[in-house]
Amino acid sequence: MESFRTLIKGWLGKVLLVLFLTPLALVGIEGYFSGSNKADVAKSVNGQDISNKELESATKNYKDQYLSMVKGDESLLNLPVIQNKALDALVTRALLQQQAEKLGISLSDAQLEQMLAQQPSFQENGKFSEQLYGNYLRSVGMTNQSLLASLRQDHALKMISSTLMDYALVSKSDLQQLANLQTEQRTLHLASIKLDDYKKGLTASNQEITDYYNKHKGEFKQVAAVDVDYVVLTPSLLPQTNLAVTDADLKQAYQAFVEKQQKEAKREVKHILITTDTRDAAAAQKLANDVYAKIQAGMTFAQAAAQFSEDPSSKDQGGLVDAYAPGIFSTDFDNAVNALKNGQVSKPVKTQYGYHIIEANTQTVTIPSFEAEKARLTAEVEKTKSANLFSDTVNNLNEMVVGGDSLDAVVQEVKAARVESAKGVTLTTQNPYLSDLNVKAKIFSDDVKNGDRNASSNIQLANGDTIWIKVRDYHPAGIKPLAQATAEVKAKVIEDKAYKAAKAKMSTILADFKTQPAAQVIAKSNVTFENAGVFVRSQGLKRAIERAAFSIPAPTKEGMWSATTAKLPNELVIVAVSNVNANVASELPQEQLTELTKLYQQFRGQQILEDYTEYLKSHAKIK
Repeated sequence: MESFRTLIKGWLGKVLLVLFLTPLALVGIEGYFSGSNKADVAKSVNGQDISNKELESATKNYKDQYLSMVKGDESLLNLPVIQNKALDALVTRALLQQQAEKLGISLSDAQLEQMLAQQPSFQENGKFSEQLYGNYLRSVGMTNQSLLASLRQDHALKMISSTLMDYALVSKSDLQQLANLQTEQRTLHLASIKLDDYKKGLTASNQEITDYYNKHKGEFKQVAAVDVDYVVLTPSLLPQTNLAVTDADLKQAYQAFVEKQQKEAKREVKHILITTDTRDAAAAQKLANDVYAKIQAGMTFAQAAAQFSEDPSSKDQGGLVDAYAPGIFSTDFDNAVNALKNGQVSKPVKTQYGYHIIEANTQTVTIPSFEAEKARLTAEVEKTKSANLFSDTVNNLNEMVVGGDSLDAVVQEVKAARVESAKGVTLTTQNPYLSDLNVKAKIFSDDVKNGDRNASSNIQLANGDTIWIKVRDYHPAGIKPLAQATAEVKAKVIEDKAYKAAKAKMSTILADFKTQPAAQVIAKSNVTFENAGVFVRSQGLKRAIERAAFSIPAPTKEGMWSATTAKLPNELVIVAVSNVNANVASELPQEQLTELTKLYQQFRGQQILEDYTEYLKSHAKIK
């Protein structure tokens, strides 16, 4: 039913959405094993330290979530609040992990290894692949044991959380009440009384303005805003002169293209790994040196890899590292690869995995001819010359703007440019230039807040254009002073008087609805009612009207209406209810009742989990 679908979009659905956007597992698996010292501790939970590195990682995860909600505009985020939220989540996670350990919630290595073996990403032809698993471990910089320990902690956390959340009990009476409230249908009739006629002749004294302001200061909050002048420079505003492409330009561009192709040619990397898993570092180094000597004496690299390498994913492939990319092993490993000539074998290189003997070969690259690339290079050179012209112009103008503290220098040199002005610009501005993140960072910087009113140096916009700005005035966030808000306060005082006058005039109609049939009341009232239709909660009504419509009792008799008023800007609305259908919930199909039960159970489970963690916090030593 539509009323049930409305439930998912309504208040309960919104509450659940907010709750589930706050996961407990905020950091990657490497966060569990980041070492820390006491100077690097953000919080201690029963003696277990939360490092600043963990907090930084958790904050970034939260920040990324919220950035997706504001389309990447970091200026709209309250970073201190996000950091506090992340820290609280880390404390919660630590407490739940500690409690899981006390309760003995854990999986053995054998159970975890069985789970890993069943992961499709680690399987090849339906069987567990040591090579795929080894590639994964290298990509995340972990050993098998550290991954198992991480998964063990993660599983324990999920077990204790899901036990609390997934098995919350909900009573039938609570569920029935929720279904009744959300599905109840009311037939509404609305009459709009405009306040303009009631405002005629009304005034507001200075004392009334002052009294209203002091009583309702919260209505006069303002966000930070600036008044700003700006000028935008685009390449299209510049005369496109001296951009002809010469033969020398093309030959130089082709030579650079050839060198780039050669430099980016893919390298095939092979290695022989001697680990320290079953021997100490000295023994591993000695064995690696012995293997290197055998290769120098004539043993092929493939033979040495098959006999000595302890990397199961590459030893049977002649030591080939599939899909090698910088960073897989270490910087020292990458430096050794880059230093090798084709077919050359390195001396043993130490990494966190042990000692590596490396061979690297560059694949042959087929480079297109000059003629084949001429058209593309011509367009590329033209684009580069245009960009250089624009860059040089910006640099020259920048000196004039900053040196003269004036934006006029731009329009004097570039006749097509214009200085624009904008007042009351906030962080949520939709101005196509002032909404740029770099621009907002400048106009709402601490320097501007502290009085800087100088013309800025050039700021590059996201699309490559350039802008200069000059803040004329800065209006800090907070309560508007009365002097600034007087006109707004006066309008509110007059509207409040008009609303009270209109409500007083309508009081007779409201009283008549209580004792007389609706048709009789309407006939003598000269007020026009519109049949608005049948509504349930959270179905798109204005909030004031919905609150009024669902706060009044059902009519006592057929033909009678229950009525009240709602206040909207410059409008009083009489809200009348002619019929209430409270039996819709009993007609809900079983699958919808099941879904409602599940939603409510999740909601209650989240509440229980929050209550449980608050209990743990109250008995924990957190400092």
